[in-house]
Amino acid sequence: MVIEFLKFKVDPNLRENYIQKDAEIWTAALAEYPGFLGKEVWINPDDPTEVIFLIRWTTLELLQAIPTSDAEKIEQRFAQAVGHTHELVQSGVYQVQELSQSA
Repeated sequence: MVIEFLKFKVDPNLRENYIQKDAEIWTAALAEYPGFLGKEVWINPDDPTEVIFLIRWTTLELLQAIPTSDAEKIEQRFAQAVGHTHELVQSGVYQVQELSQSA
């Protein structure tokens, strides 16, 4: 499994709408692609501008198989819905390492 990590700075007054529109547009669209396992939204209680998305994928290859043109169209729909209320401040993809339990 891989984790796509996305950290955004969002206007705190618009945060709830931003999260709702993300679920309606981005999460719904990603759910249509093979390999999508789910998404978590993390809110920082000490920084109301910080929103983190953790998106789980079965493999890196399936994440990377999403056509760039599809992602651009989804982002255009999202930007129309929320405007310029957010800024991507950090992103990365991480491999989940399973730990073995010794008896």
